[in-house]
Amino acid sequence: MRIYLDGCSLQRPFDDQTQARIRVETEAVLAILAATQAGDIVLLNSEALKYEMGRIPDEQRRTEVAAVLALAKERAEITDEAEAFAEILESRGISPMDAVHLALASTAKVDFFTTCDDRLLRKAKGLAGLGCKIISTLDLVSEALI
Repeated sequence: MRIYLDGCSLQRPFDDQTQARIRVETEAVLAILAATQAGDIVLLNSEALKYEMGRIPDEQRRTEVAAVLALAKERAEITDEAEAFAEILESRGISPMDAVHLALASTAKVDFFTTCDDRLLRKAKGLAGLGCKIISTLDLVSEALI
């Protein structure tokens, strides 16, 4: 199974864990990462993720997220097709960075694009033509890992 974790999911384990939802999502992300280390999941990285995560102001958090991204065995490449698809997604109301991530995941033909971002999840689930299933981290764990 090949997955693309968005920036929200990648950072979830490093968020303030006082809210129950964040703790549960953190456990889901950690389960995904454990499955990645076990070889059950292939995690994808991308220039867009590297760029976005490189802009994290806190150095320790940035280093920790980079360590998570180092688990990725494949890379989603920025191609003309991905750029064109990102523009289409943006014209349909997806934010520019999210559109790039979704386009990269779609053109890389991952099985799942995974996010903790409810707004992105709602918007993207209504889109036709995605080459992958968009899913929350919790749903990925319950549907694909259990």
